[in-house]
Amino acid sequence: MATTPAPHPQAPPKPTWDPRDPVRPLLRPTIRIRLTLLYGGMFLIAGILLLSIIYLFTAQALTDSAAQLPFKIVKGEVQPTTSWCVLPDTGTGEQFNEAVSVCLRHQSDRALDDLLRRSLFALLGLSIIAFAFGYAMAGRVLSPLGRITRTARQVAGSDLSRRIELDGPDDELKELADTFDEMLERLERAFTAQQRFVANASHELRTPLAINRTLLEVHLSDPGAPVELQQLGKTLLATNERSEQLVEGLLLLARSDNQIIERKAVDLAEVASRAVDQAHAEAVAKGIEIRGERAPAVVQGNGVLLERIALNLLQNAIRYNVPEGGWAEVTTEVDHGQAVLVVSNTGPVVPAYEIDNLFEPFRRLRQERTGSDKGVGLGLSIARSVARAHGGRIIAEPREGGGLVMRVTLPI
Repeated sequence: MATTPAPHPQAPPKPTWDPRDPVRPLLRPTIRIRLTLLYGGMFLIAGILLLSIIYLFTAQALTDSAAQLPFKIVKGEVQPTTSWCVLPDTGTGEQFNEAVSVCLRHQSDRALDDLLRRSLFALLGLSIIAFAFGYAMAGRVLSPLGRITRTARQVAGSDLSRRIELDGPDDELKELADTFDEMLERLERAFTAQQRFVANASHELRTPLAINRTLLEVHLSDPGAPVELQQLGKTLLATNERSEQLVEGLLLLARSDNQIIERKAVDLAEVASRAVDQAHAEAVAKGIEIRGERAPAVVQGNGVLLERIALNLLQNAIRYNVPEGGWAEVTTEVDHGQAVLVVSNTGPVVPAYEIDNLFEPFRRLRQERTGSDKGVGLGLSIARSVARAHGGRIIAEPREGGGLVMRVTLPI
């Protein structure tokens, strides 16, 4: 009974700003900004509601008090003291009382308007103070998160010895910091164990292969050896060389999976030119033309590993090409503030759905395992690992008419 494969979980959306960029957006949606807006907005809403209630109560009280005068004019002379209060010169007492009521209602309206204006100014001032206080308090509360972020950024640079060691009350943030410290300690132990394993494996695997190569070369140098034995020796020597390449590739892949700690200025144009020189003989033997213009593109990284990227991509472009009239193009340039290395070639048509498989170890186009003399199946895996270790990426695209276009992008 066939089962439907589980759908792959979607990757979380990437932030619209680069965390490694020292110049960050001023109003990026940080937790501190959100907390400030939340607390300040709550205070502003509460202030508006309180002001509205006070205004309504005051308006009702003034309206009720002005509805009926606490006195009655029987006789005498009344003179207004303001321009907006108009009283009749002559008339009955009822007319005077009505005119006074109108004046009092107008005076209460002016008092309410003045109360509202002063209250709005007071609310505006208190809102500014509330937002500033909320921002300061949010920064104080979230300061442990900033410390955790700085430590995580240092750890991202392969400094696994860093720890947060957060002091303070035993709250959720301290629990998070302690958990992060414990995770870093376990990662450091695992990373140290991996380094020891790579060092030991490097010695244990290289030594017997070197001994086998020496013994085979000694037997092959014997002129009296039978032809069948010499042919067998050559076959074993080729197999041994393939095993050495596999071991070197695996060790390089293990080392390049980590960030590069020591970085120096490296020109991709020079790196690509050295790779072209190393692959020139193989290209001539297969009848492949190497071309392309290489403009200066200086990056910070490890020159040996970057040369390995260019060499692996160029060797793949030469080995997986057309039998006659093929070419491989190697170019370097600076595009949108990033250094770009592009290796394209003629070759067989590559389906787009098989591109991702090419970067898996021991995988080739329409082949699950290595089975030819074209390599050990680690070239593109090593290239992608080295690119990631330098903070860059590598993208493969099918070329129209056959072949591939490999684009390596590295930060300057």
